[in-house]
Amino acid sequence: MAKILLGEPDLPLATLVALSRAKNRIALTERSRRGVVKCRAIIDKAVAKGATMYGINTGFGKLAGVRIPDDQLGQLQKNLLLSHATGVGEPLTVEQSRLAFALRIHNLALGSSGVRPELIDQAIALWNADMIPAIPSQGSVGASGDLAPLSHMALPLIGCGEVHHGGRVIAGATALKKLGRKPLALREKEGLALINGTQIMTAIGCLVVDRALRLCRVADIACAMTIEALRGSERPFDPRVHEVRAHDGQVATADNMRTLLADSAIVASHRDCDRVQDAYSLRCVPQVHGAAKDGVRYGLDVLVTEANSVTDNPLVFPGDVISAGNFHGQPVSQALDYVKIAVSTLANISERRIEQLVNPDISGLPPFLARNPGLESGFMIPQVVAASLASENKTLAHPASVDTVPTSANREDHVSMGVTAARHADRVVANTAKVLGIELLCAAQGLDLGEKLKPGKGVDAAYKTLRRRIQGLDGDRFLAPDLRAAEELVEDGTLVTAVEKKVGPLSV
Repeated sequence: MAKILLGEPDLPLATLVALSRAKNRIALTERSRRGVVKCRAIIDKAVAKGATMYGINTGFGKLAGVRIPDDQLGQLQKNLLLSHATGVGEPLTVEQSRLAFALRIHNLALGSSGVRPELIDQAIALWNADMIPAIPSQGSVGASGDLAPLSHMALPLIGCGEVHHGGRVIAGATALKKLGRKPLALREKEGLALINGTQIMTAIGCLVVDRALRLCRVADIACAMTIEALRGSERPFDPRVHEVRAHDGQVATADNMRTLLADSAIVASHRDCDRVQDAYSLRCVPQVHGAAKDGVRYGLDVLVTEANSVTDNPLVFPGDVISAGNFHGQPVSQALDYVKIAVSTLANISERRIEQLVNPDISGLPPFLARNPGLESGFMIPQVVAASLASENKTLAHPASVDTVPTSANREDHVSMGVTAARHADRVVANTAKVLGIELLCAAQGLDLGEKLKPGKGVDAAYKTLRRRIQGLDGDRFLAPDLRAAEELVEDGTLVTAVEKKVGPLSV
């Protein structure tokens, strides 16, 4: 099993995604462990001096003015976790929870939180045993961190709450007993350090961005196949067009389209036809897909930065403890709003290409791609499904980051709604994968119904991969399994891997 070292602020997206999977193990770097020890010593020294420090020897939020007696500071931290673990709704997936748990450990190990090494070791022991806290998905406003869900995440450390293990949910106390470990008795600052942070929205967001990057490639593949089926033009992808409007995503998309369509006998067969222009959903793909790529890459930069940042409060520095606002989720919330808008655009334009394929007034193909139109409906209703999903995305793409509801007696008077942005982005990505799967099915059927000429190298690889799993439509049949299978090809990376094996890496 691979061992991923935490505590150094340089984890790339590939490593962050790996932290969502059960096959890995984690540990701290030696330098990070030394930093944790030094940071804790600062807290111990400040407490011994009797300094008043928010959340260490005071109440929380509106109760920050209440000084807590020294003999109750441990109980204060335990009470914090118990009182804040009020999440509701469906649980996060195990993968989301696993990554969030790892990110919180990583955050604490970066050395500005003031926890003891014993706390981090307790968390690592649970993570490495694949005892992953069960975390409700709703209840965070993303301001003083993801307080409610992170409290659920922290409870198993003290023998409370629940964990996922072996396909079941078991009590946190049972998990510790299986490991031969005792519930942790929290010390000053430790409860607060566990829940002031953005790890829930960041974990969901990292996995969203990873999938969105794949969808950007799939969208180009699906579009290239549609262009072949509709006898579209390759001219809009001429590099000279994109040199004079050199947005990165636009240039990358045009390059991908040329790569996917290379050596196409279909394109060559109609190169000198009398069609002047294609519809925007074909002709403007570099501009539309490119803008989506730029948006997703912006999200990538923000999410990776956030994952490697300290989002605790107060922050502990040599000789100083500062109460500030690194827990506020606005950077992540805003970036994920941008990502979900970008990915929604991929679904919108894909649905329009599906319409181009199934509409005989446009396509030159049989109505709804049916072998026997009238008796058979072909792909009539999958286009309706795509329209439904694209429309749902539009409501989900409404920005969560511009909303705010003051909480905690108006002490927390501006909040980010970052988890809402992340959850909605997750649904947008899932919907868009379904839409792109439908486009692939329709485009492949369009190739089946057209002249028997060989498509471009990339399109040919995609077509053959699809057909190995899903047969062409030769008469109406139960189509829902086909839609699920196409979605799986999109989501599990099989399609992109097969195409890139043939033509080389596609640009994002």
